[in-house]
Amino acid sequence: PRATSFSSNDEAFTWAKKDNRRLLHVVYRVGDIDRTIKFYTECLGMKLLRKRDIPEEKYTNAFLGYGPEETNFAIELTYNYGVDSYDIGAGFGHFGIATDDVAKTVELIRAKGGKVTREPGPVKGGKTVIAFIEDPDGYKFEILERPGTPEPLCQVMLRVGDLDRAISFYEKACGMKLLRKRDNPEYKYTIAMMGYGPEDQNAVLELTYNYGVTEYDKGNAYAQIAIGTDDVYKTAEVVKLSGGKVVREAGPLPGLGTKITAILDPDGWKSVFVDNIDFAKELE
Repeated sequence: PRATSFSSNDEAFTWAKKDNRRLLHVVYRVGDIDRTIKFYTECLGMKLLRKRDIPEEKYTNAFLGYGPEETNFAIELTYNYGVDSYDIGAGFGHFGIATDDVAKTVELIRAKGGKVTREPGPVKGGKTVIAFIEDPDGYKFEILERPGTPEPLCQVMLRVGDLDRAISFYEKACGMKLLRKRDNPEYKYTIAMMGYGPEDQNAVLELTYNYGVTEYDKGNAYAQIAIGTDDVYKTAEVVKLSGGKVVREAGPLPGLGTKITAILDPDGWKSVFVDNIDFAKELE
């Protein structure tokens, strides 16, 4: 085992903040990959970036998004042979899609047979125009009006049982910034936006705390977020120093050679850190 790289916790947390990190993709499971690809490309305007079938492991992956994976956040769908449905659970919230015109997007989704669960209109207690839709597996998408954004795939919302604990974990263990926090006492929830850069330019993790709810059933549909790093070994150390849980020790993946480490936050949500250079090689 490697000797520790840091002389103090402060040095470790400082390194994590300076590390070259960004949200790479979000991974989740679907019951019919072609049906989902059709919906995301036709209704949500995404591009199919790549697809790979691994018959010996009995699964198929598809990557979708609004720009190249080198620069943009993407979705990684997993289809496991023979499994046509999953339990999304109560902990997963939604994915966010920023668009120039919410009403027009919702009209298109409805015309294609998509399910609209909240009509376009201003957000509760705010001005931003939003709508909610569901994809064929029942995953919720928030459609937000944000003209001219470089990153339309802009949010992953997860529910947590203790917001301050979660914010502290993502700041320390993951080197994220708290971009903003908003309490909504009228509707009994608080949100925190966490990320590696400004919200209008980058995908962010939106954490939601509902007053009095400390635990959620996570289901088996949503999997994890992948985050790029220059050093998975140091990343795993920082997570341990933060009191976080490393569920896969840092090292290369068998067969692929890409170096990763996998961690759990205090609520049990998983993140996987991926070596930046190895990830770039995978995309070649």
